[in-house]
Amino acid sequence: MKDFIYTGHAQRVVFGSGTLERLGKEVAALGASRAIVLSTPGQRAEAERVAGLLGARCVCIFDRAEMHVPIEVAREARDLAARLGADCAVAIGGGSTIGLGKAIALESSLPIIAIPTTYAGSEMTSIYGITEAGVKKTGLDARVRPRTVLYDVDLTLSLPVAMSITSGMNALAHAAESLYAADTNPVIDLMAQEGIAAFGRALPALASADPVRVEAARGEALYGAWLCGTALGAVGMGLHHKLCHTLGGSFNLPHAETHTIVLPHALAYNAKAAPAAMARTAKALRRDDAPQGVYDLAQGAGARMALKDIGMRSADLDRACEIAMQNRYPNPRPLEAHAIRRLLQDAFDGVRPAP
Repeated sequence: MKDFIYTGHAQRVVFGSGTLERLGKEVAALGASRAIVLSTPGQRAEAERVAGLLGARCVCIFDRAEMHVPIEVAREARDLAARLGADCAVAIGGGSTIGLGKAIALESSLPIIAIPTTYAGSEMTSIYGITEAGVKKTGLDARVRPRTVLYDVDLTLSLPVAMSITSGMNALAHAAESLYAADTNPVIDLMAQEGIAAFGRALPALASADPVRVEAARGEALYGAWLCGTALGAVGMGLHHKLCHTLGGSFNLPHAETHTIVLPHALAYNAKAAPAAMARTAKALRRDDAPQGVYDLAQGAGARMALKDIGMRSADLDRACEIAMQNRYPNPRPLEAHAIRRLLQDAFDGVRPAP
């Protein structure tokens, strides 16, 4: 048994169907009475439902959350929350909305109640990201970790299948990288492997014509999202997440789709340096090879598998490699520019990783 350190983080997690109805009680449990409700423009209706449940406890809705949290949007939301005297933020949506809540909390320490409607996992972490001048900067701060997370399976039933697949692969990436993190531990290893297995079972079933099977898969996928998000919030991430932040923040690629495409190639890059992690991932997916198993899971579920198909330009691959090499970070295999450039090319072309 290797030495390890495990640190537990205090968060209240409420999981099930219909849990949104508990929102008023959860706000009151925080001692709050003036909530700012956050959403993207496309989820305004859900934000209005939340506001209706809160009644007089809602001071306003801010529905301008954007992917990668542009600093301009963060400043506007911060100013509005301060001006209205908000004492908590309720973020309903995916990583973009929860990320905006974190940007507010980073300056004000406002407690966040997160209501995830995708599988992104941001709700379980103290990781924040803000994009300024075309560069996405990430960091860790305990103030941004949501105090309460309401997982309501019912809110995910209408999530489009294509978005569900890429969001699920985004979550799976958290668990896959946590298995070879420098600071991993047995607790996180168990949660990560179970999270990967949950998505391995759920994603192929989401497009089923059987509504009973789909509903069961939705519950399993959201359960996987909690497990994978917990792994993301407990240990450091490596090459895969660095590349995805680079591609998303600097080249404005869609977040979940980028994770889906890059993950099998990042695992292939690290495979020989992290054999135990690869074995756990392959076992969870019931496959012989982790990178190929991840690729086949995503492709089999209908995801796009090439960066060229989601807006990346071939001319930008060299620049992406340069940015990825600028800041060193823990990774099982040392960062090698020529190999990372090859990784990016394979992801750009969408080829299946070699065994």
